Amino acid sequence: MKIFVDTANVDYIREVNDMGVICGVTTNPSLIAKEGRNFNEVIAEIASIVDGPISGEVKATTVDAEGMIFQKSSTRTRVSFETGMYQLGGHALFLSSKDLQIGRGEPVQDTARVLSRYLDGIMIRTFEQKEVEDLAKFGSIPVINGLTDFCHPCQVLADLMTIREKFGSFTGLKMCYIGDGNNMANSLIVGGLKVGMNVAVATPDGYKPDGEVLEFTKGYADKFALETDPFMAASGADIVITDTWTSMGEEAEKEERKKVFKDYQVNKQLLAAANAGAMVQHCLPAYRGQEITEEVFEEHADEIFNEAENRLHAQKAVMVKLMKKD
Repeated sequence: MKIFVDTANVDYIREVNDMGVICGVTTNPSLIAKEGRNFNEVIAEIASIVDGPISGEVKATTVDAEGMIFQKSSTRTRVSFETGMYQLGGHALFLSSKDLQIGRGEPVQDTARVLSRYLDGIMIRTFEQKEVEDLAKFGSIPVINGLTDFCHPCQVLADLMTIREKFGSFTGLKMCYIGDGNNMANSLIVGGLKVGMNVAVATPDGYKPDGEVLEFTKGYADKFALETDPFMAASGADIVITDTWTSMGEEAEKEERKKVFKDYQVNKQLLAAANAGAMVQHCLPAYRGQEITEEVFEEHADEIFNEAENRLHAQKAVMVKLMKKD
């Protein structure tokens, strides 16, 4: 049984947390207002006291509108952002490349300026990182990166949330990633190092993470390792992560990639090199029998689907942070 306290009284939270009887805290703007305190300050103070989950139950506003631009199709990104926006009291507009003039050659900068007149925020899932950056440069509203070929930051926020839920903190943890040096590898490296974890990545020659990301790791030389041997990367790991060998847009390389990555599968033998009880994560969709075996996937299904659920919660936090009106 897990016990949560529903309050905004920080002194009381500190008292019961010191007793070791609570798992987490739920609160809301009304409770915080009764304490006569600033919402963000109270949430930050609670987070400094409690290691477990904290729910602030915040509504962004009842009139926010977010445009969701999808150049790449998705299950989790669309549903989690759309549901999250609804739960926050706003409205999400699904915009495919067929719905926008951007798909017919209108400059991104013009699209950014137009949408800034209509919307409170934009989430975009596309191929080129520059498209996201140009939307942010020329628009006047928040732009959320839902995925590009370069990075997948919202997914990694959910991954880090799931890791923290399991282990309580990031201190002393080793995270390893096995597979293609793709957008997930890039974002996991940056996210993992920024929160203080040791990070090891194993990719075949010719499939390394982006050079810009590898340059970033030089500031964390004692905490990062790039390997070609997946067993070296997995050795002593607390978290083992993988992703599809063939990302969207690389379908023509699928058969060749199966040959290149055949030794980079997350299976029982690889997990034996990790620490006992290591967590397994996969951002989905998973191709069982390729990057991960059916056996390992099902044994760690709860962790993987907690990770998928946390896309919703992490992205709601991002939207509140960027779009909440005082």
